Amino acid sequence: MNHVAIVYWSGTGNTEKMAQCIAEGVQDAGGTAALLGPGDFSADNWNDYQAVAFGCPAMGAEQLEEGEFEPMFSALEGTLSGKKIALFGSYGWGDGQWMREWCQRCSAAQLYDEDGLILNESPDADGQETCRELGRGLARW
Repeated sequence: MNHVAIVYWSGTGNTEKMAQCIAEGVQDAGGTAALLGPGDFSADNWNDYQAVAFGCPAMGAEQLEEGEFEPMFSALEGTLSGKKIALFGSYGWGDGQWMREWCQRCSAAQLYDEDGLILNESPDADGQETCRELGRGLARW
């Protein structure tokens, strides 16, 4: 089974809850999960994991968080080719434009879901299960 990194930033706890549920799903499927903040992951870490799930909520005018997450992810963009990744995050307004743009930025990678996983506000029971399903899928991928 796969060793999966779950690299996320969360301002209100919603994306953090998603990350925790994804980790539970990875473990349910027999994989191992590492929950990491943006400062704990760089291109040097790719070979430590079979897949990486990146999580960030929509901020401002539907964009990635600019202080920690965006700089980390921008530094990784040139190393995405062929990497197995998933994208997830929560939002409170808008229509998911930030996720569509983020998925487009990842065209060189192998995206687990070409649309990413977005949930409105705090994940309810169904949303939590959707996150666990993502984790189980990443563990088997």
